[in-house]
Amino acid sequence: MTVAPDFFDTEPRNWRARLAVSVEVMRELSRSTDPQEMYAVFTRRISQLFPLSRHLTIARRGLHDPEYRVVRYSMWKESVNPWKESHRLPVHHGGIFAQLLYGDQPRVIDNLNIEPDDPAAEYLAGQRSLLAIPHFEHGVASSMVVITRDDTATFPRERVADLVLLSNLFARATQTVVLSQAVKEAFDGLDYELRSIAEIQKSLLPAEKPKVPNLDVAVHYQTAKRAGGDYYDFFPLPNDRLGVLIADASGHGAPAAVLMAVAHSIAHTRPEPPQSPGEFLTYMNAHLTRRYTRPTGSFMTAFYAVFDPTNGTLSYASAGHNPPRLLRCADGFKLALNRAQKLPLGIKPDEVYLEQTLPLLPGDQVVLFTDGVIEAVNTEGDVFGSARIDEELETCLPSAGALLRAILASHSLFTAGTTAADDRTLVVVKRT
Repeated sequence: MTVAPDFFDTEPRNWRARLAVSVEVMRELSRSTDPQEMYAVFTRRISQLFPLSRHLTIARRGLHDPEYRVVRYSMWKESVNPWKESHRLPVHHGGIFAQLLYGDQPRVIDNLNIEPDDPAAEYLAGQRSLLAIPHFEHGVASSMVVITRDDTATFPRERVADLVLLSNLFARATQTVVLSQAVKEAFDGLDYELRSIAEIQKSLLPAEKPKVPNLDVAVHYQTAKRAGGDYYDFFPLPNDRLGVLIADASGHGAPAAVLMAVAHSIAHTRPEPPQSPGEFLTYMNAHLTRRYTRPTGSFMTAFYAVFDPTNGTLSYASAGHNPPRLLRCADGFKLALNRAQKLPLGIKPDEVYLEQTLPLLPGDQVVLFTDGVIEAVNTEGDVFGSARIDEELETCLPSAGALLRAILASHSLFTAGTTAADDRTLVVVKRT
């Protein structure tokens, strides 16, 4: 690196050299992502531009006048990370460093004399001139760079302003990198926790599709974040019947996932199999409300149906959930299962859930879903809606899996270019 005799010489003849050096220094600093590395680059470059005998940094974060720590020193063989390891360094009291640091002002000393008992003596031995540059945070000098030379009167006062500005800009840049690292570490820690929650949550979902004579089942489950509040479950019942539960906890992320796990626990610790949809949702609601949701204000929509292909019936009850869609392929009859709606689970502890029963004929297909499916929007802000599910139902595809794939293809085409804002769960049941 070619350097002018004095980088801080602001005579017009020196402007090209100053500019070239400034660009080169900034370019190298921009490649650094670690504050320790940035500091090493900066001190090396400044030493080339403005030769020094020694330099050190003193700091007062978490301390009181006249306390301070020396957190950097050019004569140390091993460096210390002042943002993470300053607690390892001793606290000094009083002396010239305390006067400089708590003075909150730049200071030039042309003829330096240090008392032997001054805590700074070991750092300034043999030094004759000194420049102190405060680094400001919230209007006060939280730290200070002290640079020295062996000769007297070697820091021209007309150059101090440049040094103060340059040093403080660098300090703010490194502080930004430190904060960015802290945010990333916090995010990585949170992301790890959410991944763990998501893994636990997935372990609570059915490991495989149920195998029930004359019923074909297909499922799609997708969380908007690592963990979510959607929940589906299957309950094999006596006499070749199948209970299907779909639910959606309020909120998103970890809180919704916790409520989902609580609901799973309630459903699976019930002593009797859930053969009556109305009675089952009444049981779920009572336990959720009295033990979990009332202090937090959270709730959960749910829909529970019992498919009985042997007797050709479908019984269901709903706790504020989106009505599933039924299509009878034999005659094209369509129906929204909305005749047993009551409050979501977790709101009113004594809510009693009623149920409806309707015929379930061969070829009938039912699509259960959470609101993340029908409330998804495209790039124009249009809502997917339930009508598009009905369009796919009308094709009367031969299997639940084929119908599920058709709905997902339509949904994917509609939402292309957008990000999922909510969890999306689809359960398709077809009487074969």
